[in-house]
Order: sequence, then structure tokens, then C-alpha cells
Amino acid sequence: MFPLRDNVPTRQFPVVTAGLILANVLVYVLVERGGANATQASVDALAFRPCEVEGSCQTIGAAWFIDAFTSMFMHADWIHLGGNMLFLWIFGNNVEDALGRFRYLVFYLLAGLAATAAQTIVTLQSAPEMAARIPNLGASGAIAGVLGAYFILLPGARILTLIFLFIIFFIREIPAWVFLGVYFFFQAWEANFELEHPPAGGGVAVFAHVGGIAFGLATIALFRKREPLRPEY
Repeated sequence: MFPLRDNVPTRQFPVVTAGLILANVLVYVLVERGGANATQASVDALAFRPCEVEGSCQTIGAAWFIDAFTSMFMHADWIHLGGNMLFLWIFGNNVEDALGRFRYLVFYLLAGLAATAAQTIVTLQSAPEMAARIPNLGASGAIAGVLGAYFILLPGARILTLIFLFIIFFIREIPAWVFLGVYFFFQAWEANFELEHPPAGGGVAVFAHVGGIAFGLATIALFRKREPLRPEY
């Protein structure tokens, strides 16, 4: 399922959400794709590796807690970047509207750090040693926190969704609780699969998504400043 838009207006333009999208795009274009060897150099300098926490691998860039922050603004390719930014735009604007700009920014960054922490704990405890050396990067964990918040704030919103069934696709409006519920279910299913068969190579940081979702669900009440606007229909 691929979201296209929701039916919830905002009180004002989502400055922080737009700023985060711009920051992610600029990091990808100017830093990760800024030269012939820029991608590997930027991964070495800015991505986060779980093994840095316990000191079992060399920290190539800054300290691990700085890498945990900078890695939130990096992406593997244009598809990774584009998908994340679409989710952030559709769901982030309404969460920003409910939290206010400053609280939303703090919430987003903390969600990303919580997601990284969840992935790190699971990787160090259950995955092969090689997996702890794989660079973690992407805004997915922080955005998962935003999705968790949206689920609490606007379960009755409607999401215009592109739905794929093998080679067939169609567009339908579905309730936000259904869209996000399916998303959460698949993250939980993949997390259990990875616990039973921990990956040794790269891939999606599923537990970062789970950690971000859990953070959003658990803390949105603490950050919420006001109720979001109601759906237009």
C-alpha cells in the first residue's frame, strides 16, 4: 500500500515538516551524491553502526551518539528517500499541527533516536556479529514515530491509497486506522521473522520501525499541544 494524500487540513503551513524534507534532500544531493566517492565517504562519516556502542568496531566518523543523529538524514537511494519523504509529508503535517513546531521537532528527533536504540539493542543481543557492523541510515525510524502519533491523533482520517495486488493496482480511500494498522502489523510480523532468523547482511531496519512506532504511540499524549483539525469529510 502506498499513501497519496489524506483528508485532514492544517491550521498553517507545516514549516518543520517541509524543513525536514528539505534537509534530507540536501544531505542526499550535496553530501551523499556530491562526488565520485561521496556515497561511501558519507556513509563512513555519518552513518551509525550498532557495534560502535559496545566498542567492538572502530568509529570511523564522529562519536556514536552523533552518528545516531546524522544517520537520520541519510538514505540509500532515491527510492528510499522519496518513499520516506512522501510518508513524512502526508502524516507529518498534521502531527506538527497538533504538537506545535518546536515540540514536533523534538518529538521527531527523539523518535529517531528511540528507533536507533531499539534496532541497536536487538542487533547486539540477537543478530550475528557481522550485522552489528552494517551501517544504519534513513529517516524511517523517526517517521515511524510520526505514524504512531498519527494513529492516536487521527484514526478516523481517510488515506487515499495506491494498493498493489501482484500485477494489479487500484486506488481507494481507506481509514487511517486500517492503513496504519496494516503497516504496524507487517512491521511486527517482520520483526518476529528477524528474531527467528536474524539477517547477517543489509536490509530494512525493521526494529527501528518498531521502536519508532512504539515511541510515537507511547509519548504523543506528552507532546500534544492541541487537537488536530477534523477530517474534511
